Amino acid sequence: MTDANIAAPVADDRRFIRNLATGMAFILVSGFVVQLATGRSSFNSPLIVHAHAVAFMGWVGIVLTQVWLAGAGNVALHKQVGKLAAVWALALVVLGTWVTFAAVQTGRTPFFFQPQHFVVANPLSLYAAIGLLIAAYMMRKQTDWHSRLQIVSFVLLMGPGFGRLLPMPFLPPYAFEIAGLVALIFPAIGIFYDWRAHGRPHPAWFWGIGVLLAVTVVARVIGFSPIGEGIYDAVVAGTPLAGTSGLDFPPPPGPPPG
Repeated sequence: MTDANIAAPVADDRRFIRNLATGMAFILVSGFVVQLATGRSSFNSPLIVHAHAVAFMGWVGIVLTQVWLAGAGNVALHKQVGKLAAVWALALVVLGTWVTFAAVQTGRTPFFFQPQHFVVANPLSLYAAIGLLIAAYMMRKQTDWHSRLQIVSFVLLMGPGFGRLLPMPFLPPYAFEIAGLVALIFPAIGIFYDWRAHGRPHPAWFWGIGVLLAVTVVARVIGFSPIGEGIYDAVVAGTPLAGTSGLDFPPPPGPPPG
């Protein structure tokens, strides 16, 4: 149910959501730019990686377009872009899952992640983000819920961006969790804003935090269970990595010693 006290200053809320999402997008893109600028990533990647990059950077553009349209009060165009977002979200699910499996199958899992955990945690984070996005769509007439659920959905996708700004090689065996949990700073900012503007935080922030924490715990439990082992074995079946342990950390990049 919409709380009138929170839903009242719509213009202020829209500006806050716009500014918060813009800051999130800046950090997310910065992580990839830093990697490229330092030579730790390049355009010499398989086609699926490029397709995945286009889809996810396109999603950042869609999110920014939506929050700026809403901030300007252009609800009609906001709804039209929302139709594109629904189709684009499906591409995120397909390409996000595909690129994760391809990375594990070809031995391209980042060396600070255990492949068996990565192949579970990465898609699960994506699916949770899409779940929150669907919830935001279902509550689109309750703008206080709709806007905040959009933000917490975006939070679930922040791990890769933060992971490229954090000292990941020093964070195993909890590198995946740390990269994801750092993004909790954004719902925390939202809670602080609501407390100042409305006298209490909106429950949507806590739903987002709860989903992120649940995904983090469930992914680790499944990733290190026989179920996780079965998923890993099924993904690498028929590849040179078939029969290998998914709990061994991949070797770091660079020439072999000697």
